[in-house]
Amino acid sequence: MHLLIPFASALSQEVVQVLPDLTLPSLARLLQRLTPTVRDEADAYSLSPPHERALAAQWGWRGADGALPFAARAAADDGIDARGRAWGLVTPAHWNVGREHVSMADPAALALEEGESRALFEAVRELFEGEGFEWAWGAAGRWYAAHPRLDGFASASLDRVIGRNVDFWLDAGSRGRPEGALIRRLQSEVQLLLYPHPINEAREARGALAVNSFWLSGCGVAQPIADADVAIEPGLRGPLLDGDTAAWMRAWVALDAGVLAELRRRVEGGAADVSLTLCGERAAQRYEAVARPLWRRLGVGRRAPSVASVLEAL
Repeated sequence: MHLLIPFASALSQEVVQVLPDLTLPSLARLLQRLTPTVRDEADAYSLSPPHERALAAQWGWRGADGALPFAARAAADDGIDARGRAWGLVTPAHWNVGREHVSMADPAALALEEGESRALFEAVRELFEGEGFEWAWGAAGRWYAAHPRLDGFASASLDRVIGRNVDFWLDAGSRGRPEGALIRRLQSEVQLLLYPHPINEAREARGALAVNSFWLSGCGVAQPIADADVAIEPGLRGPLLDGDTAAWMRAWVALDAGVLAELRRRVEGGAADVSLTLCGERAAQRYEAVARPLWRRLGVGRRAPSVASVLEAL
C-alpha cells in the first residue's frame, strides 16, 4: 500500500502559524518508524504540483512540468477511448473578475447538474471543433478536447489555479507558444457565448455561480500505468483551497485517527510493503518501511523530526 496525501501543508501564513498546534500522534509515530527516501522539490510556481508529480512518478510516467497526461487517464475512466491521441481536460469554470485580477472559483462549487453541463457543452462545441479539436463529454465537470497540438502542451494544474490570479498561470504555462494564444482566444469566445446563455441566467436567478469560462489542463497522450497501488487521500484539499484553516486542521486530525492510524498499525505489525508520501506546495517527501535492525524498527535511539517541521518543509 502506498498512501499519498496532497495538501498536507501550505505556504500561507495562516497555515504556518497553526502547524505547531497540530496534534497528530499517528503521523508522529510513522515519521519515527518509516525512513525518508525520495524527495521531489521544486517551487510553488511549478505548473504540476508536488502531488501530481509524485503520482506520475509512482505510475512511471514521463513528461515535462505541466505536461503530465492526467486528462487522457480521466477520459479513459469516463469511458472515452483516449488511446493514441493527445487529450486535454476542459473544466467548466467560473472566473471572478476583481478590481486587480481575475481568479477562478473551485469548479466543485458550481455543482453543475448533468443537463446543465450537457447544454453548455453543446453550446461551445462549434468553437472547439471549428479549430480542429475532437470534443467529448465525460461528466458534468469534465469535458475533453483532443488535438495533436496538445501533445506536450504545458498548462497549470487546476490545483494551482483555484482562488488565484488566472492571468499569471495562463502566461506561466503557454508563454511563447501559438497554442497558448489559441486557448486564450477560445476562453474569451466561451465567455462571450455563455454570458447570455439561458442556463446561466437561470443559475444566477437562483444564486448559483455562472459558468463563464474553462480551464485546460493535464494535456498529453495516454501513458501506461506501471504501479496502480496508490491510495490518494482527498480530505485536506477542499478546506485548504477554500482557505478554511480550522476545517483543514480538523480534517488532518480525522485523517490521523483514521487511515494513518491503520497505516501505523500495519507498520508496527511488521508490514514491509507500505509507504507514505506527504505533499505540500513545493515538495513531496516519501517515507518507506525499509529493512533495519530491530532496535531501529522499534524507534529506539532515533529522534524523529517533529510533525510541524516536516510539514513546514513541504
